[in-house]
Amino acid sequence: MELVKPALGLVFWMVVTFGILFFILSKFAWKPILAMLREREQTIADSLNEANKARGEMAQLTAKNEELLNQAKEERNKILHDAKEAAEKVKSDILNKAQKEAEQKIQASFREIDVQKKAAIAEIKNTVGLMALDIAEKVMRKELKSNGEQVAYVNKLAQESQLTSTASSN
Repeated sequence: MELVKPALGLVFWMVVTFGILFFILSKFAWKPILAMLREREQTIADSLNEANKARGEMAQLTAKNEELLNQAKEERNKILHDAKEAAEKVKSDILNKAQKEAEQKIQASFREIDVQKKAAIAEIKNTVGLMALDIAEKVMRKELKSNGEQVAYVNKLAQESQLTSTASSN
């Protein structure tokens, strides 16, 4: 029965031993243990704060990267649009210039054709005139067989020619 009901002396010495142990532990062991627990708790809290801060910074960086990417896309689209407009303008300018040059060449060709046509007509007129004179000369020789008739006809033509020249000079 001694196990179930301890003796009064045993209880007294157990309480005294427990008190001494409690005093020694509270004086020397609990303060360092509590300080270590507080330090560990503070380290965990600081780590959580830093992790949250790092998450926030990552979110900001991600947003900033998205914004930069969008700006780069917009700038690329603008550059492509400007390049297309410039290419269309250059193409239009080249086409207009080529069309003007073609028109000028066509006009120059028409003028050249007109000049050559007039020259050909003048040459044909001269040729026809000379042929007519040759034919007229041959006809006249045949009709005016004698020298006397020819001299009389020439004098008559000279007089008519002088009359026309004096009439036109008045």
